Amino acid sequence: MSPHSRHLLSIHAAVLLFGFAGLFGDGRILPLSTSALVFGRVVFASGALLLAAWLRRDILRPISRRSILAFAVLGVLLAGHWMTFFQSVKMAGVALALITFTTFPVFIAFLEPLFFREKLHGIDVVRAALALAGVAILQPHFELNGRPTQGILWGIASGGTFASLTLLNRRFVQQHSSMTIVLYQDLFAAAVLLPFILTSKEVFTIRDTLLLAVLGILCTAVAHSLFIAGMSSVSARTASTIACLEPVYGTLLAVLVLGDRLPLRTVLGGLLILGVAFHATVKR
Repeated sequence: MSPHSRHLLSIHAAVLLFGFAGLFGDGRILPLSTSALVFGRVVFASGALLLAAWLRRDILRPISRRSILAFAVLGVLLAGHWMTFFQSVKMAGVALALITFTTFPVFIAFLEPLFFREKLHGIDVVRAALALAGVAILQPHFELNGRPTQGILWGIASGGTFASLTLLNRRFVQQHSSMTIVLYQDLFAAAVLLPFILTSKEVFTIRDTLLLAVLGILCTAVAHSLFIAGMSSVSARTASTIACLEPVYGTLLAVLVLGDRLPLRTVLGGLLILGVAFHATVKR
């Protein structure tokens, strides 16, 4: 197998692990609060990345105070992204959470001109309208008090926070390595969530701790490492296109592992939103 093929498989494996992470928020596998899930994830991910940093000895280099402040902002955004995503899973299920999260390329198209003073194109408006049509298919009866509607809104919020995180990462990846950015993001996300954990008095069993380790190490630290390693010979556009498969992998895993069923409107709305995300990613 050629190095390029191995790197492609590495990215697919990373995206599969990202999709698998959604199953932990359902409550049937890991019955913990949203804040506990995210805190456990970032703590174990930080531990694994710190070990990698110590072994490589090229990640924990001295950084400026300005960079520390920037990483703190990124950590807050990361915590917000995962909080909204897992809350979406709890309210609407794995499939709807992953599908609505995939609206993030639409958010990027609208936010990028603000971040980098780039021009907004008409096709971006069309994509946004199509994505909203997909959301309408997912939940034709908008009831703000209904769990599915709230879950969809949380999923869209997770897409928005992820888009902001991605654009800010684009700024700082020119100054720091990807592993450094991910490590500090996780550390600051853990610091942000620590007060919520201390006041919640939540009890973690041995089983909970082991599953959080799987979520943090395998589905986060290892997944990020695989994704970054795969990009050594795979273009960013190709990697981003493969990343659009995350809701597909996650939904299939939810069907196989959790026995979830997919209503026809979920399939149709999901295909429309995924098509918009795929088109936006390829064009970029």
